[in-house]
Amino acid sequence: MASTFQKQPSLYSSFRVQCRVLGALLVREMLTRYGRHNIGFLWLFVEPMIFTLGVTALWTATKSVHGSDLPIVAFALTGYSSVLLWRNMPGRCIGALWSNLSLMYHRNIKVLDIYLARLILEFGGATISFATLSLLFISIGWLEPPQDIMKVVAGWLVIAWFGSALAIALGALSHESELVDKLWHPASYLIFPLSGSAFMVDALPKAAQDIVLYIPMVHGVEMVREGYFGNRAHAHYDLGYVIPFSLVLSFVALMIVRWVAARVVPE
Repeated sequence: MASTFQKQPSLYSSFRVQCRVLGALLVREMLTRYGRHNIGFLWLFVEPMIFTLGVTALWTATKSVHGSDLPIVAFALTGYSSVLLWRNMPGRCIGALWSNLSLMYHRNIKVLDIYLARLILEFGGATISFATLSLLFISIGWLEPPQDIMKVVAGWLVIAWFGSALAIALGALSHESELVDKLWHPASYLIFPLSGSAFMVDALPKAAQDIVLYIPMVHGVEMVREGYFGNRAHAHYDLGYVIPFSLVLSFVALMIVRWVAARVVPE
């Protein structure tokens, strides 16, 4: 008698399917966003490079005060690159599901896949931009090589983790309410000056330090700068706060995605 039970796919085969799904979504996103004309997908990291170069030039020309003796070029690069990482992720995920509802007919494509594809693109673009500009500035003598490259990487990943969790949560909620899109853009501009990109926590009064250290991305920026400048940065960060915070936010984001996925109607 033939068995009525279907053989469950192995973990490896499921992983391969997941990789193919994400790969296809990545290609689709790049073609949809950048097309095949001019430099095409190279805009993925050229665009953030232009923004970062512009801010760096502006801060250098105006001799902006940042409360430390760190080189302004390096300060602007580490600060604004981190802003592009955590701010662009939610911006790309908000409303993403509405423009991809037709893909929900494919059984292997899940709501979370839509967000993951966009997050991978944003992370890749911001990372390539940051690394390329760092190498450029080091090669022409505007920037010293990082004191601790692993700490730079760790800080960058902390920012990316928080930005990804926030992006998934806001992206899923935006499918249920347009208010998320309306509120995020002004909120991101209000959070920007508090994100640690334009100041060192050590330069603030003690009362202000205690307040800004409740903002998760500040810890990642401080780590990146300590990795670049070593003890000169006098960094303030607490992994015992930012990691549990990101874990809880990730859990909440996945629960919201699960709730939204049960309510999605493909078009």
